[in-house]
Order: sequence, then structure tokens, then C-alpha cells
Amino acid sequence: MPVLKKPPLDKTESKGSQEAEELPKLPVPPLKQTMDTYLQCMRHLVSEEQYRKSKAIVERLVMPGGLGEMLQQKLIERRENTENWIHEYWLDDMYLNNRVPLPVNSSPAVTFARHNFQDANDHLRFTANLISGVLDYKTLLDMHALPVDYARGQLSGQPMCMKQYYGLFSSYRLPGGNKDTLVAQESAVMPEPEHIIVACNNQFFVLDVVINFRRLSEGDLFTQLRKIVRMAENEDERLPPIGLLTSDGRSEWSRAREILMKDSTNRDSLDMIERCMCIVCLDAPTGLETNETNRALQLLHGGGIDKNGGNRWYDKPMQFVVGRDGVCGTICEHSPFDGIVLVQCTEHLLKYMKSSPKKLVRADSVSELPAPRRLRWKCSPEIQGHLASSAEKLQRIVNNLDFTVYRFKQYGKEFIKKQRMSPDAFIQVSLQLAFYRCHRKLVPTYESASIRRFRMGRVDNIRSSTAEALAFVKAMVDGKDTVPDSEKMDFLKGAIASQTNYTIMAITGMAIDNHLLALRELAREHCKELPEIFTDEMYLISNRFILSTSQVPTTMEMFCCYGPVVPNGYGACYNPQSEHILFCISSFKDCKETSSTLFAKALEESLTEMKDLCLKYNSKPQTPVKEKKADSQNGHRT
Repeated sequence: MPVLKKPPLDKTESKGSQEAEELPKLPVPPLKQTMDTYLQCMRHLVSEEQYRKSKAIVERLVMPGGLGEMLQQKLIERRENTENWIHEYWLDDMYLNNRVPLPVNSSPAVTFARHNFQDANDHLRFTANLISGVLDYKTLLDMHALPVDYARGQLSGQPMCMKQYYGLFSSYRLPGGNKDTLVAQESAVMPEPEHIIVACNNQFFVLDVVINFRRLSEGDLFTQLRKIVRMAENEDERLPPIGLLTSDGRSEWSRAREILMKDSTNRDSLDMIERCMCIVCLDAPTGLETNETNRALQLLHGGGIDKNGGNRWYDKPMQFVVGRDGVCGTICEHSPFDGIVLVQCTEHLLKYMKSSPKKLVRADSVSELPAPRRLRWKCSPEIQGHLASSAEKLQRIVNNLDFTVYRFKQYGKEFIKKQRMSPDAFIQVSLQLAFYRCHRKLVPTYESASIRRFRMGRVDNIRSSTAEALAFVKAMVDGKDTVPDSEKMDFLKGAIASQTNYTIMAITGMAIDNHLLALRELAREHCKELPEIFTDEMYLISNRFILSTSQVPTTMEMFCCYGPVVPNGYGACYNPQSEHILFCISSFKDCKETSSTLFAKALEESLTEMKDLCLKYNSKPQTPVKEKKADSQNGHRT
């Protein structure tokens, strides 16, 4: 077994962490600027009567010496006294206060290319290789040797905050009655986790990956995985699928966990799961065609209790799925880190696996290894009732998800760059056009933008449904036969410019959503009642993101996907490649207004028409524009 290097004691300073400490704090935007932008973002999305009412409310808020000024001053003081003034508010609002089930509603998945496993041993060798890659990556984290990320695209070259990476394998989302808790393992307080949990046949097993400061070789891991599979096949030892409870609403799961915790056997099992490095799910074959859509669905929700729905533990940030039918990928509890961090980690693992030797030799020390341990559960009739309810609700989630993977093959980001346009802005405008084709209106849209240029930065929102986008989509759809193509091209350029400008505003800490959220939470703390602006209908509408979008680019063969964040909404995750663009479109079947298939068809029409427009009016040879990226990653808000 290779020796595992331990990080030097009390020496966690490295170039990466030093860079992070030197990062600037997130700025506080001027109050009037945010309020003006808020009105500008919403004016064309609400009725004239509603807009006039809301404008008057905003004007009262920003009066000199008024409530807005007081809240702004409190926020400036908060900035002085905290590392990041929005971090705690944002984490609670986006994730920890959210009571909906994690699968589909919150947890994104990354789907790998399908693998063709020749037999059961091939399946487990791949899994051992994957676990070895995880251990390799975790060693980099423990040594604080991960290279610093630098911004790409807009304002490229700036160092990015690396803090999120350290939550990949050392954090856990603990369910609560009204609010969850993000628990972080601190190496100074307790030992780093040295085990993973393997889920197989809805059973959970402890696999120690470090024994006597030595990391298990792939041969040892393979041998241990074979033992686990044999143990999981023993019908006499089979226990109820406790993992189903983690797929329930957060308050329901919290109540069930409290019941479990009354028994010492259950407490020990929960402790082993909550302190593990990650979960590895050895999935049974589903019997379904392994196309891109079905592979993504298997990762998002496991297919329900009849398939692999119970072979999960959703509270753990990193779950790796390795299906016997070749369906592989990760499911991520999203609260500790953003999509780009998940992708960077996953790409490291895939590159590690691609470069590792194909021949796997079993280690000589097999007999010395302790057998993996099955986690035991004592299930009272009350827990059995919770399990039945969780299974039923998960099946409803499975049946309700309307999801499709659509690969647009006519062109990719290289064509867009040749038009001297930002690929991200171009695709965002195409999403607005597709939505307008389907619904004849625009709605508040969420596009996550990284603010990791700042200390402890996560994301803010790029509001893509701009007035300029509305002018363009109306010209393309309502004015299809009456508006000259040259004017349509001007509208397109205006929409792209507006989107690009808002992107720059967001990634430099000047967008409105985090600012408004902080003012609202400060008002809860310092005012007897919530100010009128935060109960106003326009504000409520502004936070219902019917279109939730994110750019998650990859360099390896994989893609990210997630569900909608409101019942009548769409999730639209996209991965722009050189010669094609991959979209994952999601909606809910019980909403009669939405259809993922029709939205994908509208996207195809929109991207085709935008290409034709560019070829007609933007066809002079150009030097490709430097790609202007939103540093997007998946962000969920309900």
C-alpha cells in the first residue's frame, strides 16, 4: 500500500490559502444604484400599474435619512465586521432554510460518459480506480497543494477564492426542523475522515481507506469492494432502505432522524455516514436504455424505490454513482460549493482514471485488511411509516420530472466567437427567445455568476430577462414578417451588450440580488416589521425564477443537470463546446404550461434563426472575440 502523506501540523498556509487571504472583501453596492437597477430589471416584466406602485415604494425607501439609508449603513458595518457580508444570509436563503426534498429540487448531478463494463469485476475495478482518484485529490486538499484558480473570460487573470474546495469531502448537511445546518469537519478538532460509505442493494458499508497511515492500493480497494458486494447479496442480512429518508422533505427527514437517534445502534451508523469522506453508490442495472436522458435521470433521483432510489444518502456533498449498466456520475449536495468547484474536482478524477495503468494487481496484504462493516439499523414501526411515506414521495418526484438532454449540433461557441459575441450572452439571449416562443412573455431569470474574486465569494445573479432581450424576442416572434432583418440584428446586438454589461456588474460584486437579500435580512433583525418593499408583489415576482439557468462548461466528456426551482418553471443547464451546445432542460409534468420537449424545440429554432441573422448581417471575416464567460455554475433558489 502506498504511504499516505499527512499534512504538516499547524501548517495549513500555502500559496493557495495566502492568495485567498489577500483577496478583497465583497464590496457593498450604492443603495440608489441597486434600487435603480431593480426597477430597470422589473419594469417590463410587470404591469404598468404594479410598476408605478413599486416605484413609489422604492422612492420612499431611499429618501434621505430614511429606512433604506439606515439599513445600508448597517450593511456597511457588517462588511467591516465579517469576512463576507452576504455569505451567511445567502447560504440560509438559497439552501439551509429550504424545506423541499434535495433530489431534483436542489441537488445537481454530473453525468459521465457511459462505461461498458465487461463483467462484475470490471465494474468494481473501475470503482476502485475512482476511489483511488478521490484519495489522490483529497491528499492535495489535505496538503493545501491545490493550484489557485484564476478567473477566465470577463476580467480574466484574477485569483479566485479556494475555500469551497475544502468542503468537498469534509462537510455534511444536517437536517433540521426549520433550518438545516452545514457541518464542517475541522481537522484541528477531530481527525479527518478516513473512510467512505459504499451503498449497495440499499445497504450501507464502511470501507476504511486509510489504515495505519497507509492508503489502500487499488488492489486492496477492489478486494474490499468484492467483499461488500457479497455481503450485500446476503438476503438474511438485508435491512430496510434507510437512505430513502434523506430524499424526503427536510423537516420530515429531521423528525425521522430524531427517532433514529434514540437508539445507540442507529446513532453509531449515522455518525459513520455523517463523518465519511464521500458515498459510493454501486447501482443495480435499471433495464432502461442508457441514453443521455436516462443516465441523467438515474443520477438525479435513482429511478425511485423499484430501481436505485434507496441506494443514496443525499445529505453527503459528494456521492459517486457507478452503475452495473455503465451509468456513472456524481450527485452533489450543493450547499458547501458551487458547480465550477464540482466540475474541477470531477475532471481531476476522470483525468486521474484515464492516466492510471489499466492493469490492476491485487495487493499482498489482503489478509491483513479488516472486513468492511455493514451499518446496522433498528427500525421502529414509526420509522417504517416514515420510510413508506418517503418512498411514495420520491416516486412522485420521479414521475413528475419532465426532463430531456438536447444536443444542438449546428454550431458551438467557435461560431459565436467569430461573430465577436460572448458565447454565454448569446446562449442566454437564445433561452429568452425560446421562452418567448413558448409563452409569449419574459419572466425573471436566474443565471448564476461567480463572485469568487472576493473573499469567501459564492455567486450572485445575472438577470437575463432584460428590456433589450424583450425588444429582440418581440422583433423575432411578433415582428417576424414586419420588422426588417437589419433591425432584428441591431436588437440582437443590444440584447448581447446588455447581457454582457450585467455580467460584468455581477462578477464585480455590483449586482442587485445579494444586496437586496442582505437589506431584507438586516431589516428582519433591526425593524419591528418588514419594510414595504419586501412584501410588495413586484419584489415577490422578482424572486420567482421561472427560468433558472447556468452555464457549466466541461473539458471532459460529461455534463451537469438539475431540476426547476419553482413548480411552473424550467431548469436550463448548458455546456457550450467548440462545435455543439448541450442543454439539459427540466420542468414538471403536473404543470400544464411547461414542456421540456417543446422548450428544446423552441431553442433549436431560436439558435438556428440567430445563426441565420448573424450570417446575413455579421458575415465579414472577424478575429474571434475573446470568450466572455459568466463564470456560471448551477445556483438554485426557490
